[in-house]
Amino acid sequence: MNNRKWYAKGIKDGIPIALGYFAVSFALGITAREAGITPLQAGCMSAVMLASAGQFAAINVIAAADTLIQMAITTLVINLRYILMSSAMSQKLDKKMSFIHRLILPCFVTDEIFGIATNVEGRLNPFYNYGAATVAVPGWTIGTILGAAVGSILPERVEMALGVALYGMFLAIIIPGARKNKVLAVLVTVSMVLSFLFSELPVVSEISSSMRIIILTVAISAIAAFLKPIDVETEGAHGD
Repeated sequence: MNNRKWYAKGIKDGIPIALGYFAVSFALGITAREAGITPLQAGCMSAVMLASAGQFAAINVIAAADTLIQMAITTLVINLRYILMSSAMSQKLDKKMSFIHRLILPCFVTDEIFGIATNVEGRLNPFYNYGAATVAVPGWTIGTILGAAVGSILPERVEMALGVALYGMFLAIIIPGARKNKVLAVLVTVSMVLSFLFSELPVVSEISSSMRIIILTVAISAIAAFLKPIDVETEGAHGD
């Protein structure tokens, strides 16, 4: 496929993500409003950050009137997992991919876009991610602005429902890939079980959620790569 077709495919696959983002970012906007952040400020934050957990943490820091250094450290730790995602995604790119694409692509890495990008067979064309981001970013930004502007009129139950919408959408992304690949299905199951245990067991439960994600991601990925390595040349040829 050429770049235009990859871009169109990214838009198509990104529409469900945009809808999920709109619902979740609406709840984010409500939280921002309660912290004294204006709709415009909340929208600008969503447009440049694209990280739900990081934004919620930053808003909590703002609400608590903590320092900018505390905000920077908090969001850095929470968003460290995107370094791993970007590194993993780079392995699917053609070795001849230009530096500018490798520089821009990580700017649009989110949990959900990463999920659909890793399900692409063969090599990944960056225009696929650009297409997904074209609809996902406005969905996240507009939802945040509307949540900050008119969220106060929603019933509490509706706000709670919007808060869990993203998890359902993420499951919809990983389940199809897990059904096609038994190894992936096992890894998803193991990661969910270990994530639950890490959140409940003494000592490890005191580690920040982002750091737990990083530890589990590195450990599970390393074990999977050792036990079930992927033939890179075969994988690349399959998508040609």
